[in-house]
Amino acid sequence: MVKPDLIFSVSWEVCNKVGGIYTVLSTQAKELQRQTGATLIYIGPDINPAGQNELLRENNELYPELRQTLLDKYGIGIRMGIWDIPGSPIAILVDFVPVFAKKNQIYADAWSLFGVDSLHAYGDYDEASMFSYAANLVASEYYDLYLDECDNVVYHAHEWMTGLGALFIKHTHSQIATVFTTHATSIGRSIAGNNKDLYEYFAGYNGDQMARELNMESKHSIEKCTAHGVDCFTTVSGITSSECTQLLDIQPHVVTVNGFEDGFLPALEDFSNKRQAARKRILEVANALCGTDWGDDTTIIATGGRFEFRNKGIDMFLAAMKSLKENISDTGHHVLALVNVPAWVDSARKDLANRLGNGQKCEYALPNPYITHTLNNFDEDRIVATLDWAGLNNNAGDNVKVLYVPCYLHGNDGIFNMSYYDLLIGHDLALFPSYYEPWGYTPLESSAFSVPTITTDLAGYGIWVNSVKGHYGELRDGVKVIHRTDRNYEQAVTDIKDTIVDWLDMTPAQKEKTRKAASSIAKKALWKHFIKYYLDAYSLALEKSGKQ
Repeated sequence: MVKPDLIFSVSWEVCNKVGGIYTVLSTQAKELQRQTGATLIYIGPDINPAGQNELLRENNELYPELRQTLLDKYGIGIRMGIWDIPGSPIAILVDFVPVFAKKNQIYADAWSLFGVDSLHAYGDYDEASMFSYAANLVASEYYDLYLDECDNVVYHAHEWMTGLGALFIKHTHSQIATVFTTHATSIGRSIAGNNKDLYEYFAGYNGDQMARELNMESKHSIEKCTAHGVDCFTTVSGITSSECTQLLDIQPHVVTVNGFEDGFLPALEDFSNKRQAARKRILEVANALCGTDWGDDTTIIATGGRFEFRNKGIDMFLAAMKSLKENISDTGHHVLALVNVPAWVDSARKDLANRLGNGQKCEYALPNPYITHTLNNFDEDRIVATLDWAGLNNNAGDNVKVLYVPCYLHGNDGIFNMSYYDLLIGHDLALFPSYYEPWGYTPLESSAFSVPTITTDLAGYGIWVNSVKGHYGELRDGVKVIHRTDRNYEQAVTDIKDTIVDWLDMTPAQKEKTRKAASSIAKKALWKHFIKYYLDAYSLALEKSGKQ
């Protein structure tokens, strides 16, 4: 196996909390360093050049020649320092705005050299591409200043947003090994998000044809060209590997499944106190909003993720809550369901914040007692509309109540004022019934926090759990894997409802055993078990670039 001496890891989510790729990069660094001994340099966008980035500990004395060269040759400014994550790797944030002046020439070169079609670009394509090109300049100039052909160097580009840079650096510096990882194909996500049946007709889909139909030509083009053009192409799960083979016309060389580090988990001696603090805060918010006095015997369920209504299974989550409400109305159970999905949020609700500040019990609900923050598009919000359709309005007698939390939980949202992880530990169950989910960090994180989790066999994590257990994951295993297809929506909703009822009927001892099982299976997904796939990818790329 050929090991790298230096790894450039390029992503829009370096020092930028957006989604699952941030979790991949920010949790893998320490183990990657330990097993390779390589220098890690993460390159991300400087999305706020005028302000500070709280995740970057800047060091203005780092690589002064690089800073000056980029400024003199391209007018590009960079910020450098230590990314404040385990392993403390170097991070370089790039102000890519100056590159826009050469956009047309860059796109012309991309077409003539690599066949990348940028003609149909719109939305975030330009911004991502200019960052990607600027990142390539940073790595190229670093190599020319500080390295030579004796060094084993890898340029790892994550997702289509960084593909352009990977192609250019392979063209100008063929001695640098290139790796490209798609965490979800742009066209597969688009097919699913446009309510088309991705799986039943999967073998009949042509990626190029669907890109034209869904107006995704440029994103699909850069992704496909990069996958074919780099030394090593990877993706994150078996199900997405099949998707790449069908839609991008190339089978990934390596499947680099996603792991996590358990350093962000609370110490065992703190676990109980943190769980109680989380439950207390969640119930305080719910009771203040709904005018209830629900206690710690309440079962707290949650879902979360990007606002992809069908892909993330938000529709199925709400349908399952509707079914649960209809089936346990006479049981005496109280179920509180949280929908932690960032939307077009305006601000924290002042009436709710005032109630929480007063700390007084309220005998009546606030208006719209199912949402914690105000929205800029309340009347058009799909979750709000579905809550209304499902009758999940949190009326006084309802023993299933839903809280829509449409903001990022960074710890200063004005209502909970606790981070996502600090609240996650207080849940009894987590539910992520995804239709399209290449891997699935949210269910992995939940099970890591000893929260029994429900996912589907259309999610990479669910498929992995099934492979580990040797059967479909059951609730007693800590992760319940629901069978989901293009045609069994109602059955999947029923299976989810039945699983929640099974949890409600468990004894305290059975619940505690299930929590331990959830934690146990998550530990099998630590980076110390999964980083080997990255080493395989880097070794393959280095060999193809001529390294021994």
